[in-house]
Amino acid sequence: MGKAITRCRWAEGVSLDYIEYHDKEWGVPVWDDRTQFEFLILEGAQAGLSWSTILNKRAGYRKLFAEFDPAKVARFTAKRVEKILLDPAIVRNRLKVQSAVTNAKAFLEVQKEFGSFCDYIWGFVDGKPLQNRFRKDSDVPATSPESDALSKDLKKRGFKFVGSTIVYAHMQATGMVNDHVTGCFRYKPCAALARRKGQVQ
Repeated sequence: MGKAITRCRWAEGVSLDYIEYHDKEWGVPVWDDRTQFEFLILEGAQAGLSWSTILNKRAGYRKLFAEFDPAKVARFTAKRVEKILLDPAIVRNRLKVQSAVTNAKAFLEVQKEFGSFCDYIWGFVDGKPLQNRFRKDSDVPATSPESDALSKDLKKRGFKFVGSTIVYAHMQATGMVNDHVTGCFRYKPCAALARRKGQVQ
């Protein structure tokens, strides 16, 4: 028999999609603006809900939010928002849907100022993923000084649903911080992906 795979405990026992997300996406550094925008929408939608709920509706979000194209989402009209709110493929929360449009506009402003959203957001960790060494899931924090600073700046720029806890979850998901526990089979591969922007992947 092959050796059993050890994962972060939060990924076990929910669904195969949850396991696949942990194994292939969570903690992998994201250097693509559209993927960053996708996670901003999804993490904001998760507020007060389980991540598995959002993963189950991910395809619905992709379809209704223009394949996560911030330029297109920024142009959504009030009529378009009302139509989205009728679709059970997503979490039909008016404030969250409206915040996606607001955030898309703020996202475009950041791109205009910094050249790319990635250049902006990765600056909060000096352009390189933070490598934590937690042994247990219970050791992993809900926020950090970096997420506090990023949250504060995002709010100043007009973003919504970007409290420090949500922002830290975003940082974990997009690999700005490696919070796989050290015994997880994904810890070392994600650590190996750490690089400063501009280095060859």
